[in-house]
Amino acid sequence: MSTEPWQWDEEVWRGHVGRVRAGRRLAPPSWPGGARVAVALSFDADHETIPLRDGETSPGRLAQGEYGSRVAVPRILRLLDEFGARASFFVPAVSALLHPGDIEAYVAAGHEVAAHGWIHERNTRLTAAQELDLTGRARDTLTRLTGTSPTGIRTPSWDFSDSTLAIIRELGFSYDSSLMADDEPYELLADGEPTGIVEVPVEWIRDDVPYLTTGATFTRPRALLEIWRDEFDAALADGGVFQLTMHPHVIGHRSRLVVLRALLDHIAGHDGVWFGTHEQVAEVVRHG
Repeated sequence: MSTEPWQWDEEVWRGHVGRVRAGRRLAPPSWPGGARVAVALSFDADHETIPLRDGETSPGRLAQGEYGSRVAVPRILRLLDEFGARASFFVPAVSALLHPGDIEAYVAAGHEVAAHGWIHERNTRLTAAQELDLTGRARDTLTRLTGTSPTGIRTPSWDFSDSTLAIIRELGFSYDSSLMADDEPYELLADGEPTGIVEVPVEWIRDDVPYLTTGATFTRPRALLEIWRDEFDAALADGGVFQLTMHPHVIGHRSRLVVLRALLDHIAGHDGVWFGTHEQVAEVVRHG
């Protein structure tokens, strides 16, 4: 193969593009209870795994992650309960082992616990054997802690290696939530062939990290609220899915949780809203 992409033959670049592709859009005739929109809230409960993944073991960095479990998770669970909203928690196995009480709390409140890697590893840098081992151990850990095998996965890096889709299928996951080819759920294709795996797509627009982590592009939390409101309003108008990704150690601070509360107030002000876990959304669209 030529070393520069502009030198690739058509067969090569078509092969890369076609390896994992969006298939048919999965849109049910209606949502449960005749709802006009599905709201799929999710939280990536990374906690200490981000610094640990990078070999950073300073108490300062680890404390930032600890905040997610110690302070933010209880706040978030109280808020979700207040609005009667069920959500999905994507949990790295190491995070689950460090904070088993969180897992118990998610399950007791009726939320979904789904896979999110072993230690928030960068799966695109692993061999196929390494990725299979870590993903399998993560699935088995969550099964032991929850009593139920997770049906869904979100890759830690929101990306697929050349092996990820095959690993997801081998380990028995029925849906993924890592890719961004549509606003609505769709079926994943592997080299043009339907896989039966439902994709519940994510988007950086609907993620708290790009807006609310410190840096040159830091966004005022209340400015973010306007973006997420517009995303929900458009999903409502389309009769589709409003999917949102948050992180306890990010959204769970006092000045940021204001955004989630205001958003839930806005959502609750509309009729025809169904709060579903990602697992439930995947099941509805699969059989719709």
